[in-house]
Amino acid sequence: MAGINKVILIGNLGKDPELRYTPSGQPTANFTLATTERWTDKNGQRQEKTEWHNIVAWAKLAELVNQYLKKGRPAYVEGRITYRSWDDKDGNKKYRTEIVAQTIQFLGSGPGAGGGAGSGGGQESYAPPESAPRAHAESESFSQDTGSIVEENLPF
Repeated sequence: MAGINKVILIGNLGKDPELRYTPSGQPTANFTLATTERWTDKNGQRQEKTEWHNIVAWAKLAELVNQYLKKGRPAYVEGRITYRSWDDKDGNKKYRTEIVAQTIQFLGSGPGAGGGAGSGGGQESYAPPESAPRAHAESESFSQDTGSIVEENLPF
């Protein structure tokens, strides 16, 4: 039986996306997304916990993220969770959990917008330049195909 690896997040960007290119010229963008959970504890005190997620976008999606998203902007991210490890310059093993974005919807009304989904307000309309792809009137949604799974490539 095949498994499912799907993550859906709505939050605010913690920093501007960093666009880089692989040696082969493939664009990749990295940014952090903050999701905040709020609740009232058993003593009636309001509590809040923020989780930070490392997001990676590739190809055209990376270029669009770099063009339209800025720190503080709300966004919907759909993708898959990945884990990677490497040795740093001192030989210490480092680990990182990332979300590889497959779909991103830009929420709010522009760079740094405070309203919008995920921040307690209603979703606002945002109109990019006419040259940008459009998904629907209330937000922009961009997806990329990450390829199909070939059964012989599965590690189990």
